[in-house]
Amino acid sequence: MSSNEFADLLVSGGSVGTSGIPEALATLESKIAAGTASVGVIGLGYVGLPLARLFARAGFSVTGFDIDPEKVASLNGGTSYIGTVSTDEVRGMLEEGRFTATANFQSLADMDAIVICVPTPLTRNREPDMSCIEVTTRQIAQVLRPGQLIVLESTTYPGTTREVVRPILEKTGLNSGTDFLLAFSPEREDPGNETFTTARIPKIVGGEDPNALRIACSMYGRALERVIPVSSLEAAEAVKLTENIFRCVNIALVNELKVVYDAMGIDVWEVIEGAKTKPFGYMPFYPGPGLGGHCIPIDPFYLTWKAREFDVATRFIELAGEINTRMPHYVVERLSQAMDSKLGRALRGSRILVLGVAYKKNIEDMRESPALKIIDLLQDRGCEVFYYDPHVPELPETRRLARMAGTPSVALEEIQEGAFDAAILCTDHDSFDLKAFLDGLPLIVDTRNAFGKAGIVDEKIVKG
Repeated sequence: MSSNEFADLLVSGGSVGTSGIPEALATLESKIAAGTASVGVIGLGYVGLPLARLFARAGFSVTGFDIDPEKVASLNGGTSYIGTVSTDEVRGMLEEGRFTATANFQSLADMDAIVICVPTPLTRNREPDMSCIEVTTRQIAQVLRPGQLIVLESTTYPGTTREVVRPILEKTGLNSGTDFLLAFSPEREDPGNETFTTARIPKIVGGEDPNALRIACSMYGRALERVIPVSSLEAAEAVKLTENIFRCVNIALVNELKVVYDAMGIDVWEVIEGAKTKPFGYMPFYPGPGLGGHCIPIDPFYLTWKAREFDVATRFIELAGEINTRMPHYVVERLSQAMDSKLGRALRGSRILVLGVAYKKNIEDMRESPALKIIDLLQDRGCEVFYYDPHVPELPETRRLARMAGTPSVALEEIQEGAFDAAILCTDHDSFDLKAFLDGLPLIVDTRNAFGKAGIVDEKIVKG
């Protein structure tokens, strides 16, 4: 964090001098400033593990906590299980003695700072599921001591840190602001983005009080290039929702335009390429088979749920969610129509290949991937479904794919004439051999314009 940014922090936070700060918190601040603090990261997934790596690089002693013993064993054995943190990086952290993983949450008592990076999914009724945050906070409360900083990073609705996390911690008899500090800093991970890595993405931080804000900013400032303080916990929580609702709404708009332009015989991809030549007033978004990932399909519903508490309607956001949710249905129907018109056969009884099941290209992350819903819909229509994805060698068990859990990806050599009746390209991995697909498949619904971007035009290809 630059001196100018820290000066802005002092202004936005009011009087944050260390005079009068409780001794335990002053000790915490000194440890963080000196880089000798111990940092615990709860949840060693796509958010927690990259963050643990950064804190270790910054010189902190880092302990990663996870309820999955296989993850703990893998990391302690020097092996990574996600693409954004390499096995070499894990081994380096271990060799330097700056990182260890554990499933023993009693060790949280030894941490000076604890960062919570656990999932925040939706219930079946599309309402926030706070169970992971609540269970994790209770585990922290069992060992909470004076002089600790607790930071929530999990994406959630405004008010969660103050209304859910704080009361659980204060049931211990310790008080936020005097015994321990509470902050919120939304994760901004973008798996597969080599330009904006975790260290380079500006870090938003909100504290419950000026001391919490200053000390949390100090901790993140040692590990990341830029830290941006905001005025409150709720403002920080709202920043993340706003970012992803912006994307959700604009993706819904371009998905709806795709449906309209397809009906008119207009190529939406060509239209977007033309529109983005305007140097002002336009930002390109691209259609696809639906939303995927851990944020955009979920975050808007966190705000719509919270807005009902204030008797405020969120019709625009909800409509965007409905449009995006319907896209897998549109893609399957597009395939059905194309098979009928071009091949003279129905979906039922067909062997359909799904090309790419990760939610975005060049990664192995399948969370909320629209390909899962498309596979489910195809099976419901009586299809025998297969998939090819070099990043996902085997399908894990998920709520949507219980019928295909453990199914391996077909080999590229298996994609040959007569093996499959048609395919849907859901994820446009750079490693895909488009020519092999074209040679081996009689019909391909391309939801990402992968063939168009490669300059490949063929009557086998249907834009979906």
